[in-house]
Amino acid sequence: MRKLVIIALLLAPFFANAQDFDFGKLTHEERLFDRNKIDSNANAVFLKEFGTARLSYDSETGHMKLIYQYHARIKLFNKEGFDAANVVVPLYKNGNGNNDQEFLSELKASTFNFQNGKFEESEMSSKAVFNEEKSKYLSLSKFTLPNIKENSIIEYQYTIESPYLFNFKTWHFQSDLPKLTSTYVAYIPANYKYNVSLRGFYKLTDNKAELSSGCLRVAGKDMDCSKITYNMKDVPAFLEEDYMTAPSNYKSAIYFELEEVHYLTGSSQKYTKSWKDIDYELVSRKEFGGQMKRKDVFKTIVPSIIGTSTDELQNAKAIFEYIKKQIKWNNYYGKYSETSVKEVIDRRSGNVADINFALISALSAANLDVEAVMLSTRENGTVNKLYPIISDFNYVVVKVNIGETSYLLDATEPLIPFGLLPLRCINDQGRVINLKKPSYWMDMKASKRSSSTHSLIGKMTEDGKVLGTITSISSGFNAFNSRREIKKYSSVDEYVEKLDERLSNIKIKNYKITNIDSVENSLIEEYQVEFNVGNAGETDNHFNPFFINPIRKNPFKLNERNYPVDLGAASDERISINIALPDNFKLKEQPKDLSIGLPNQGGRYLLQTNLLDKNLTINQQLLFSKAIYTSEEYHYLKEFYNQIIQTQKSDVLLSKSN
Repeated sequence: MRKLVIIALLLAPFFANAQDFDFGKLTHEERLFDRNKIDSNANAVFLKEFGTARLSYDSETGHMKLIYQYHARIKLFNKEGFDAANVVVPLYKNGNGNNDQEFLSELKASTFNFQNGKFEESEMSSKAVFNEEKSKYLSLSKFTLPNIKENSIIEYQYTIESPYLFNFKTWHFQSDLPKLTSTYVAYIPANYKYNVSLRGFYKLTDNKAELSSGCLRVAGKDMDCSKITYNMKDVPAFLEEDYMTAPSNYKSAIYFELEEVHYLTGSSQKYTKSWKDIDYELVSRKEFGGQMKRKDVFKTIVPSIIGTSTDELQNAKAIFEYIKKQIKWNNYYGKYSETSVKEVIDRRSGNVADINFALISALSAANLDVEAVMLSTRENGTVNKLYPIISDFNYVVVKVNIGETSYLLDATEPLIPFGLLPLRCINDQGRVINLKKPSYWMDMKASKRSSSTHSLIGKMTEDGKVLGTITSISSGFNAFNSRREIKKYSSVDEYVEKLDERLSNIKIKNYKITNIDSVENSLIEEYQVEFNVGNAGETDNHFNPFFINPIRKNPFKLNERNYPVDLGAASDERISINIALPDNFKLKEQPKDLSIGLPNQGGRYLLQTNLLDKNLTINQQLLFSKAIYTSEEYHYLKEFYNQIIQTQKSDVLLSKSN
């Protein structure tokens, strides 16, 4: 993240690209634009993108509002690029049912096709626009441009009126399409002070400021603004891949956070405060600290949960299990309680904060040392640690300290074990809030390595049929994900039935799954299976032994990746196959043994194949010893997977003698 210094009174020549473009005034250069100039693989490209944001005083309400205008022109090269004609505009609201929300207006959109020597315009009808209520905090305004074809140029513009001034308006230079030029102009009144930062890999092409006189009128008085222009040219598309946190962490974009406002009355208000100020506000706030203090709600409940036990760890586990079972998560995130701990217990439902504040209160009632941890989930992005920005946080979990060990807990997931947070919470750092001590940062890491062992012990008959048992034992995130997958179905029988359908060459004859609900223990799955090796009656029988969790596709495909690979947790997977062969079979061909590793002991893959006393054994280990790999390590990971995939294409050849 790079901080940009705004020099409000610096007068600089305004450059040509720092102005809006006329709607529908297309050029032949745009019609004939060759995508090879920016990205030969692009299916569509932003020819031009321009936006402005300014504050406006609403004399009727006496409040300031933000007016944001957006204008884009995009060329569609082929059918794969047609998705760019489906536009979604997010509009935020506070969820309280009043008019404190954003509004879309002045929408205009057209498609231009070059026919008979000229551009033909197809205007979008207002009937093509519809709204989707995504949640009580977000609605989506959606529209699709008409009459799109290969080589069409689409253009649209709109205005958003917003009551939310704290973040001004973020501008994203990068998107899933490349851009020839992207320009943003921010008009910031002289009495408003914003912290401005540029995130992402790419630098600005131009960044200039000048004085804009009389840009805002408040109570009959004209005010000056800093007119700051940000421009980026030839911006590559941002391509998402597996194993990453929020794209907003890495896309090139301008972010604003309101630091201070000086009012005409002479007073001022600070919005960016110290953590000392934030701590006091959070602890004093009813929806945060007020709920952490409600141990009285559990005064009579806790003794029935823990009995006469004096073991703090066992007591904490018992209370954790109680809260998980008693309160159902309503699937809403939040760092503030929407109700109260007492109502949550009565209703048996609540958002993330409701549930975890109830857990804090219950642990406090058991006289345990407990704190709250505010964090930003993986899809929400990382928080700004230069100065406190409460709006960066969207989640709260629990930290309980027992002896020399601290445990992080989230009671929203019934299938999560004690001390393991859901993957969504494993993201950079969280802020620990204590009712009596100053807050501090802590790393949000997975407390346990994800591990799985899979073993097949079987026996092959004379006709090439293998009868055996596959046993899988998993823990950590692997066990959590498997349990969650099982719970998707109405019964375990249905889960196994669907699993059997997916295994094209293997037939499940019987099964036993242990510890589905005993989440503190490893999940154990046992399947009696039957499959054929080659075809009956043939002398030579080929079969691929990599049928347990095979790696068929490389998750890493980019030529360059400028953001880290975040697996969430270190992991270890071991696969063992042991098949007893008939006396008249021998191993004729086998996969080559392989031992490869990542630099700096970052991981390894081992493969060994053997035939000893008519027992065919194939052993594999795939180890990732780190949760996060840097962008510099990306090519090693990519090649690591390529070698594994090539190896797992190898067959075993068993030859039958007469």
